[in-house]
Amino acid sequence: MISLDEEARLYTTNAEREKYSLLSTLFGIITALDYLERAYVRDSITAAEYSPACTRLLSQYKTMLKLVGNEVPSIEEFMSRYRMDNPAALQRIKVGVPATVEHSSEAGPETAKWVAETTQSFITFMDALKLRLRAKDQLHPLLQDLVTGYARFKGSKDWEGRSKMVGWLIALNGMKASEEITEEQSRQLLFDVDHAYAEFFRSLSGKE
Repeated sequence: MISLDEEARLYTTNAEREKYSLLSTLFGIITALDYLERAYVRDSITAAEYSPACTRLLSQYKTMLKLVGNEVPSIEEFMSRYRMDNPAALQRIKVGVPATVEHSSEAGPETAKWVAETTQSFITFMDALKLRLRAKDQLHPLLQDLVTGYARFKGSKDWEGRSKMVGWLIALNGMKASEEITEEQSRQLLFDVDHAYAEFFRSLSGKE
């Protein structure tokens, strides 16, 4: 017999709990992306606000999709399974870059790809710091990829963020592989990279 007063549980094991937690996070990302797209279309937010938020959600979506694995054969099937009516989010996911990049007259397919890759590098590196990665052999390759991608953009040599990131790259390069940066250095590095991230998107939208 089943008691109608008893709380229904979706899981009975830790593995099942983790699975539903990941699926609910994916659900939330898609919903947030849909709201963001609608807000941008209605001019409720500016391009400078929209671009970084959209790119972060797209990056988080790609990360979550890897984590859920076989649970989500396709985004369409996932949205159908959970009765999601979010066409704006689905379209943005299929395009893979923010609308500001997609419709820019100056950004061709290659430039759009660079924007997506560089943004992913920013997010990956900042997440690594937040996850308390501190050793040179953990941080140096990630920062090197970020600086390389960042340097492809016209005018990047004049951006304040680039010089700071290059400075950190030089500092890490002078350390031993197992040597770690301090907690204070980590906080400063995160601050500098976050500043460069914001500067990067201001430059894409033409606002300094």
